Amino acid sequence: MGSGRPNRHGMPLVPIGQIVTTKWPVLDLGIQPDIALKDWRLTIDGEVEHPITLDWEDFLALPQTDDTSDFHCVTTWSKLDMNWKGVRLLDLAALVQPKDTATHLLCHGYDDYTTNVSMEEALKPDVLLVHTFEGKPLPKEHGGPVRMITPQLYAWKGSKWISRIEFLSKNKLGFWEERGYSSTAYPWRNDRYSH
Repeated sequence: MGSGRPNRHGMPLVPIGQIVTTKWPVLDLGIQPDIALKDWRLTIDGEVEHPITLDWEDFLALPQTDDTSDFHCVTTWSKLDMNWKGVRLLDLAALVQPKDTATHLLCHGYDDYTTNVSMEEALKPDVLLVHTFEGKPLPKEHGGPVRMITPQLYAWKGSKWISRIEFLSKNKLGFWEERGYSSTAYPWRNDRYSH
């Protein structure tokens, strides 16, 4: 278990029902797409003023953020103090300028995975699209070349192998949410399943 010290948001270090691990288990849908950097694209569209598609060079040319955060998996493990580098979703949103009608995002992966995130959670400053972990390229099995991380939510909200961010005018359930998992996914509320 954790040390009992609070995290940087003043919450208990480890949410209820979680056990700290030093390993980083691999969980996916049984597909690990192999995406060459020259072929990787990120489309950001939907309820935005300026939809865009970024290639790898475009993505690396954006402001890069280094951050350390914790990772909480709904399967009851937490890995602490993970060091990431990537682009804040907040900075990507500034590029596309979400319309006033936008309330949620639907994130799409190259493995056809989808997950929904509210705008309120998505625009927190520690939500990143990461390409680097502990100073090295993000491994394929963990969603490389780019995955989203959502430190304030359970990790399934961070799409691996991310290919599209679709801004929505109303909530739409993603892969696990359609199968009974929570739309909000707050670890400190033990918010694993929809009610």
